[in-house]
Amino acid sequence: MRSKPLKPLNFLLFAILLIAPSLVSAQIIINAPEPAPNQNPPNNGSGSAWTQICAGINGFNEYFVDVSWVGSPDANNDFILELSDATGSFAAPVQLATEGGQNTPNGQFYMEFAIPVDTQGDGYRLRVRSTSPARDGAESEPYAMYYQGYTQNFNISPNGDGTTPGSICAVNPITLTVDNVPNAETYNYQWYRSGTLLPGNGTSILADTSGMYQAYIDYGAACTGASNAYSNVIDVSLGSGSQGIAINPPTNTALCTGQTETLQINITNATWSYQWFKDGAPIAGATGENYIVDSATPNFAGDYQVEISATGICNEMSAAVTMTNAGGFTVTRDNPANVVVLPSQTVSLSVSTTATSPSFQWYRNTTAISGATNSTLDITQDGTYYCAVTTTGACAATVNSENTVAVVPDSFEMVIGYNPTDYQGCVNTDVVLEVVTVNAVTGATTSDVTSQLVDSFAYQWEKDNVPVPGATSKSISLTDVTENGSYDVSAVLGTYSINSNALAVQLLTNETVTITSTGTVFCSGGDTLTISTSTDLTTATYNWERDGTSLGGTSPTLTVTDTGTYRLAIDRNGCTLYSNEIAVTGLDPNLIQLDVDGDVVFPEGSSRTVTATGGTAYQWFDAGNNLVSSTDSMTFSEEGDFTLVASVDNCSVTRPLTAVFLDLFNIPNVITPNGDGSNDQWVIPNSYSNKSDVNVVIYDDKGKEVLNEMSYQNNWPESSMAFPTQNMVFYYIIKNANETLKQGTITVIR
Repeated sequence: MRSKPLKPLNFLLFAILLIAPSLVSAQIIINAPEPAPNQNPPNNGSGSAWTQICAGINGFNEYFVDVSWVGSPDANNDFILELSDATGSFAAPVQLATEGGQNTPNGQFYMEFAIPVDTQGDGYRLRVRSTSPARDGAESEPYAMYYQGYTQNFNISPNGDGTTPGSICAVNPITLTVDNVPNAETYNYQWYRSGTLLPGNGTSILADTSGMYQAYIDYGAACTGASNAYSNVIDVSLGSGSQGIAINPPTNTALCTGQTETLQINITNATWSYQWFKDGAPIAGATGENYIVDSATPNFAGDYQVEISATGICNEMSAAVTMTNAGGFTVTRDNPANVVVLPSQTVSLSVSTTATSPSFQWYRNTTAISGATNSTLDITQDGTYYCAVTTTGACAATVNSENTVAVVPDSFEMVIGYNPTDYQGCVNTDVVLEVVTVNAVTGATTSDVTSQLVDSFAYQWEKDNVPVPGATSKSISLTDVTENGSYDVSAVLGTYSINSNALAVQLLTNETVTITSTGTVFCSGGDTLTISTSTDLTTATYNWERDGTSLGGTSPTLTVTDTGTYRLAIDRNGCTLYSNEIAVTGLDPNLIQLDVDGDVVFPEGSSRTVTATGGTAYQWFDAGNNLVSSTDSMTFSEEGDFTLVASVDNCSVTRPLTAVFLDLFNIPNVITPNGDGSNDQWVIPNSYSNKSDVNVVIYDDKGKEVLNEMSYQNNWPESSMAFPTQNMVFYYIIKNANETLKQGTITVIR
């Protein structure tokens, strides 16, 4: 918010109006809010004020008004900007914005607001009301305000069918409907025919006269057209009905090479123009009553139609006639051009064709294969294969498929891997080794054939080049440190014999090492703790570690004199076996927390319970050192000094407490700081003083802050503070984070 400077006003009068509403009723007159330039970057208050609101374009909805008043609002006042309904009535106003920090006398500031998304109309008014004192401000002039909820191009189509025809020729009037605006019925529309506004504002309109139709979402005279909220244009022509045209059934729709067929429209008219189409595209020069389909024309096969046009009728297109190429057909090889024939496996070859009633013959190395007369062939040999496809009849022909080259592997590659794949030596306590890849090698080409052959090989696993008895499957499971070593697998399939890569296995023992400590907290300097283990370390190589750094290993026990995280590291078969960790810390007295701030204050004749947290045991003592509680809570019913001794493991923390009865005197409004020891300082009840969550603020009669303290110690004014005049008046506010607790005046008499 931006504010203009306040006009001079007697601060004393203002303060009295603020803190003593029961004596003087605050008065305020709020002017009508006025449109203001945008105060945010990049405008920063420059430019012109708005005269109408067309919100919602690219999400924009940010406006300002200039708010001003005469008089003095209360300190706790809120200014609230309200919006009327579309007729200007404030019977049910909508709250747009609230400001509670602009309560100076005769003030002015800029208030930012956004209009609701259902705002649609030309007669909206604004006003500002205050809450303390409660006043309704003057109403603004009426303004056009529209929130444009839809700002994109939209679609109109016949009966809302979703099509976007550029033009329509129809015998009868047609209904054009908005078809893709979400919640389209919530908007009003402006419909135009050839630039003329038509009656009606709904989502549809009856096009009963030829013309160019278009719709706009109606955002009033001020905002309609400000965004892209308008439709496509449809050219509607109303003409006579269907002429019933068709293509006469042709003699032959399947043409052999060298044949032709004449297509002819069933009815003609001297006033008509003709256009023939193939597969939906106009045929250049084909504008007569007939069209000759010639099989010598490349790609002649397809769907043929004829369209008529003339003045006074709608363009009309016939149903399609399909012409096919009986003498030409295609043969497609369905398998890859190159295949690998694996031992004990077959490879299936296949072709597909567009021929009618074809016959098939497969060839290997140009020699016909006896009995291979289907569209598929299973092979087990290498060679070059193709299929000859033949048709009979008037358009008899033979077409060969593309070649398929089949080869057998020169050799195989085998790769073994870890399972799990993230296996780490000296981390995992078990692992499975398994065949993960089998590659067939043919010349310089490598093909992955794992899924076809992984179960066909005979396997033998080896550890350190020695066969492992019984390990003859495609995987081996290792679970003990005695099985550590280097592993590979040999595999045999027919005449092929291969060896895999080698993998190292270094398993960690599944033994558990536990360490314990005589404590985890140092109470004070010079303390020591002892960490030990029950594991036999007689023949072991080991190290004690603090924060990951080795401390050496000379004893199964460790004397601890420093804070840190400790563990034991033991060498087991070349791997490091770690114990659990023990964190040793220094004593932090702040671990002990009380749910009371300062003194324990409670009304005389009642009690108050205080609870401590953060310790492992608690003892509460009175002033005579008598134990009065040994739980985490203590209930106080009498005044006095008490002591809490809280244990944290083997350490203790001491906290003194003072229990006092709640002060029942009122906050004084007169003090006499003359040094006589009586009423020299402003002493407030202990429900407000010495509280870390209570803020005490004091102002002089000019509004200057002279004190602002949390945990006020009842020590104002200081002895050195000078008072230039007699009977000075100060103003105080006592508050917490949520509310003002007390406020009033202090008269200093000298």
